[in-house]
Amino acid sequence: MTPIRILCVGAGHMGRSHALAYHRIPEFEICGLVTRSPESRAALNAELGGGYPEFADFYQALRDSKPDAVSISTYPDTHADYAEAAFEAGCHVFIEKPLAETVDGAERIVAKAKATNRKLVIGYILRHHPSWIKFIEVAQTLGKPLVMRMNLNQQSSGANWKTHKNLMSSISPIIDCGVHYVDVMCQMTRSKPVRVSGIGARLSDELPEGKINYGHLQVTFEDGSVGWYEAGWGPMMSEVAFFVKDVVGPKGCVSIVAEKAGAEGQSANVDAHTQTQALRLHHATLTPEGTFAKSDEMLRLDDEPDHDGLCHREQEYFLKAIREDIDLTDHMQDAIASMQIVAAADESFRTGRTIDL
Repeated sequence: MTPIRILCVGAGHMGRSHALAYHRIPEFEICGLVTRSPESRAALNAELGGGYPEFADFYQALRDSKPDAVSISTYPDTHADYAEAAFEAGCHVFIEKPLAETVDGAERIVAKAKATNRKLVIGYILRHHPSWIKFIEVAQTLGKPLVMRMNLNQQSSGANWKTHKNLMSSISPIIDCGVHYVDVMCQMTRSKPVRVSGIGARLSDELPEGKINYGHLQVTFEDGSVGWYEAGWGPMMSEVAFFVKDVVGPKGCVSIVAEKAGAEGQSANVDAHTQTQALRLHHATLTPEGTFAKSDEMLRLDDEPDHDGLCHREQEYFLKAIREDIDLTDHMQDAIASMQIVAAADESFRTGRTIDL
């Protein structure tokens, strides 16, 4: 079959990994690389072997390269406009999370995908990770309600801190990272979120006024399950207990045991954030004497893809969605639901009240 011509927009950490996937998957053909930075474009093009057309302006690239699909890995404040333009041009769209800067923006993108009958795949990378799929499956065996505890704080400096500050000019860590983990919570419970509370703090004078680099949300589900998520970025963040992924139910608990991701000095290492190594499954059943009836189990997860491998799997799914005309209605609605939760947390922090969904 004729390869799908794809325009790659953004050459940061995620944009690079997605471009590598398109370069390696024969069914895709990169028709252009778009970034505002000529240095970033040149560096990525060189890594891919050179020869791909380069553009500084997205809209010119869309007109000139005439792609079949567009991959958007830019800052969230551009997502809605870029995606709508791509759909109007008849393209399918892969877009990095969060889907947009706001819930309204996310709903605009989904509406346009439906109106143009084009595919929209959102970069929820954990949905393609075999270890996280297993984590969700095991959590669903623990009974109801569930108590879900998750965080990902990043101690950043140098170039990483600069990237974080650029991100926070439009979006807070609790929104940018939080959509991943509340999406996991929604998959674990398969219940409707009904109530959200949030707190936040501005821990650096280097941030624009009104922007925060720490946030914490609490979400309650219709089935009685509850979850919290915490995220913070910056040189002041603690390396102690920055990586917690833990789920408790009436029948026991399951936790990600991540020696690499949870090791001191690893909070800024994005490649380590998806590494799990093992799940620890604890059984709550007691004997008549009151002791535990079964020892904890360690479910080893040694055969797992690295970050580039995960992005490769995402793009294979994008290809499959296009070629096999997969119905992505639930996928898109789940992305909106996770955006609604993190946006409610931000509203809760700014208004000082709990938000009913």
